Amino acid sequence: MHTLQDLIDFLDELEEREIYFRLNKIRDSILIEVAIPGERWEVEFMYSGEVLTERFVTEAVVDEGNLEDLLKRWDPEEESEA
Repeated sequence: MHTLQDLIDFLDELEEREIYFRLNKIRDSILIEVAIPGERWEVEFMYSGEVLTERFVTEAVVDEGNLEDLLKRWDPEEESEA
């Protein structure tokens, strides 16, 4: 079982290592979203004391495309028409 102290210790460790993170509340948990080069982590400290982790790993794609090309990759209007 994890405690509030475990959450604070984890946040302190991220700060000490100068790792970017963002806090959010989702459902019955505190969500820590962590961004490091090539990876994104989601760490949820649940009300029950459980800790859930997800790690998303990608390979960088170097592209000389423009910003409009990036935005076209996610177009909600096209998504709803499909």
